Amino acid sequence: MSNTHQPHHGKNFKRMREILGVKQETVAFELGEDWDQKKVSRLEEKEIIPDDLMDQIAKILKVSPDAIRNFDEERAINIITNTFHDSSVNQGGGSSNYHSTLNFNPLERFLEAVEKNEKLYEQLLRVEREKNSLLERLLNEKK
Repeated sequence: MSNTHQPHHGKNFKRMREILGVKQETVAFELGEDWDQKKVSRLEEKEIIPDDLMDQIAKILKVSPDAIRNFDEERAINIITNTFHDSSVNQGGGSSNYHSTLNFNPLERFLEAVEKNEKLYEQLLRVEREKNSLLERLLNEKK
């Protein structure tokens, strides 16, 4: 039985962007002057995103274009939940009665990391804007 499910690039892009904590405005800024938040929103509705644009989006999100094209949230969650079970973690020690269990939720840890990355990205973006502003002032002073 073949899988005829065609990935929806726009929905995949939107979900990946949301998981990574990147705002539409940030994507628009990174794509250039021709872009704004509404244009990014319309892009997220497109079933197919052209390869050249997908490459730019992937660079902004710091993922591969195929990761966006083939993103399947349900499959990703299944992988995470099927990978982490109490019985799957075994320290091996000398005692056969010793069983280790996870005392954290891997999905929560992932979301914490995403939030931390978002904050770092926003700081980096702020510093870049400040640097650009300073360079513009220096260039204007030279004129």
